[in-house]
Amino acid sequence: MGLEEEIREIEEEIASTPYNKSTEAHIGRLKSKLAEKKEKLENQSSAGGGDGYAVEKTGDATVALVGFPSVGKSSLLNSLTNAESETGAYEFTTLDVNPGMCKHRGANIQILDVPGLIEGAAHGKGDGKQVLAVVRNADLIVFVLSVFEIEQYDRLQRELYDIKIRVDEQPPRVTVRRKHKDGIKITSSVEQDLDEATIGEVCREHGFVNADVNLQEQVTIDRLIDGLQDNREYIPSITCVNKVDLINPEYKETVDEQLRERDLDPEAVTFISAEAERGLEALKDRIWENLGLIRVYMDKPGRGIDWEEPLIVEEGATIREAVEKLGGDFEERFRFARVSGPSATHDQQQVGTEHVLEDEDVLKLILRR
Repeated sequence: MGLEEEIREIEEEIASTPYNKSTEAHIGRLKSKLAEKKEKLENQSSAGGGDGYAVEKTGDATVALVGFPSVGKSSLLNSLTNAESETGAYEFTTLDVNPGMCKHRGANIQILDVPGLIEGAAHGKGDGKQVLAVVRNADLIVFVLSVFEIEQYDRLQRELYDIKIRVDEQPPRVTVRRKHKDGIKITSSVEQDLDEATIGEVCREHGFVNADVNLQEQVTIDRLIDGLQDNREYIPSITCVNKVDLINPEYKETVDEQLRERDLDPEAVTFISAEAERGLEALKDRIWENLGLIRVYMDKPGRGIDWEEPLIVEEGATIREAVEKLGGDFEERFRFARVSGPSATHDQQQVGTEHVLEDEDVLKLILRR
């Protein structure tokens, strides 16, 4: 029996087994075996070679447009950037990962038009593995839905989950430390619904025979497995609905209801028309906000403040991290900095390397000669 058949059998057994306290440990073992076999299958597929869709990350952040064929991703990429993406009305209409650069609020944001996903992509259908591998390296996922096919969101989520992408989640607060003897010891800072026997079974299925397992959140079996495997990507997302120029205003209520059924707040979804170039500035703003970037304007000696090309860093960045991004010999020559703006208590506040910057600060570096 091949791996794919084994995976299918385990999935069928999980689906047919009622979940309750008496079956919890059994389901835990099944899900652990399933995760291990999927991992093995993926490793075999990766070893098979192929060109893949390697794209070098450039700019200040990378955004992946994710959607099924013909939802308008290529048109959206062309409207947001200077890219020219080949389009057509068939599966995998974008024949390769097509990158473009979007300039917004001083940031250079790389946008990747990923070939349209199709069901089964996570298991290798239609070059799906290579496609989804590109998504794993993105800083933000933008789900692109057709206004007429909101239900595609469910399938997209499943495909990303199967390729170990966890959308809008934080990594499980699970730590495991191997030891040489004494079996598995479980400690938890919160009360668990899973019993210790189930947690122990899942750990053993993943090769942890002697280990200290510490749980700092209430875990499900799936979250526990994610924590034990420690090879998932946790990526934030936003959703946009395209082709709104093709519907009547009354139909918007139907679309809103379909979004709510998927726990998507219509107010948090950006409605656009890539062809008519409607809603694109709002989408750029949402992308910026969800990337968690800030602008720092550099006060350059003899030239004053550069308001045109800010230094782009992540929220919470310190002076040290800003200096590192500037590169060159700034780090070695750094004496102190002067900051004006939201993070400063007063203009030209003298600060050191651990000062935390905020959006639209003005930064002046005082360097050794």
